[in-house]
Amino acid sequence: MRFPTRTAPAPVLPGLRGTARVGRRVADLLPRLRPGDVVVLAQHDLDRSAAEALAAAGVSAVVHTGPLLSGRYPAQGPQVLADAGVVLVDGLGADATAAVPDGAAVRVHDGAVWLGEEPVARGRTVDAEVLAHETGEARRGLAHQLEVLTHTSAEFVRREQDLLLHGTGLPRLHTSLEGRTVVVVAPGRDHAQDLAGLRPFLREQDVVLVGVDTGADALVAAGLRPDVLVVGPDESDLPAAAAVRAARDLVVRAEPGTGTTAAERFEGLRTRPRRVQTAAGSVDVALLLADRQGASLVVGVGLDGRLEDLLDRQRAGTAGTFLTRLAVGHRLVDAAAVPHLYSGRVRPRHLLLVLVAGLLALAAAVATTPVGQEWTDHASTVLTDLAGRAYDSVAGALTATVDTVGDTARGLLP
Repeated sequence: MRFPTRTAPAPVLPGLRGTARVGRRVADLLPRLRPGDVVVLAQHDLDRSAAEALAAAGVSAVVHTGPLLSGRYPAQGPQVLADAGVVLVDGLGADATAAVPDGAAVRVHDGAVWLGEEPVARGRTVDAEVLAHETGEARRGLAHQLEVLTHTSAEFVRREQDLLLHGTGLPRLHTSLEGRTVVVVAPGRDHAQDLAGLRPFLREQDVVLVGVDTGADALVAAGLRPDVLVVGPDESDLPAAAAVRAARDLVVRAEPGTGTTAAERFEGLRTRPRRVQTAAGSVDVALLLADRQGASLVVGVGLDGRLEDLLDRQRAGTAGTFLTRLAVGHRLVDAAAVPHLYSGRVRPRHLLLVLVAGLLALAAAVATTPVGQEWTDHASTVLTDLAGRAYDSVAGALTATVDTVGDTARGLLP
């Protein structure tokens, strides 16, 4: 007689589990990411926007082939991920992208990536203490980054001086910007929150809404219609077709020397897209358009306003962004400052309340004078007489009605 045997349960292995997504750059991985994924990266010094995109995708861990902070400058991305509760591991080595199969079920534990019970890449866990120490050390590299920014700015001026100084190459828009307030919405830090804070201002002012790349999607999501749309050549930055259809003007930006742009897939939706070839970024083109076409005020939503933000981007267009801010600085206001500077338009109900309060104050003041006392006594007498007459009239009418009803009832009785 055979007795049934009980199979021992498989041991529960420690660590964080997820599906591995392997790539060199965040932009390449974003379309494939799902909540709980483990991202294996080789992109150095993650900036804030890339980290926010990873956090929004719901990844559980980010492991890096090299150091998360190279030491050149205090990149903001690692801190954004840490604040979002994402597990951070770095120093896996250059072979990690080949050692970790893309799409495999992996574990992250004790600074290593495991396949089953075998570690395939080892590094170190980056906790809050390590991150704070290395961020402080990286701040020493800011001086060098400023020197690099100075050099690249001089080179940018040499190549794009006609655009910066004279607006050469900028298209003419159907939408009139002359003397109007222009609100430029870009996909940046707290752009949705800043846009929500602008609602009273947008409702009460005659503004021109300019959406930059996926910033146009934020406008549509807020129930607003972009008047002008500026898009760049990067396919991942293009807005949804609904935003393109809503805009009256579409400006497509291309890098110098290139004949096509990713935005050409929208040409069937617009009659004549306006083109501009420049090394400046899409946000810079939007700001220069507003400045050169006579906007009275430019409100920036989601723009990089701080020096640390500019350095954190580490893109070729950083110098253009810096110089554009200088060129448009006399018109440019950050959206976060508008609620502090603008209290709203005076409404009719406000005037009515002031009028009523003034009349009550005037009546109280007059009532304390001898003439006012005489007027008050006379008014009291008149009001009492009117009330008495009204009472007599109503009482007489009610009595007559009752008598009529009574006579009618008696006439109906046998």
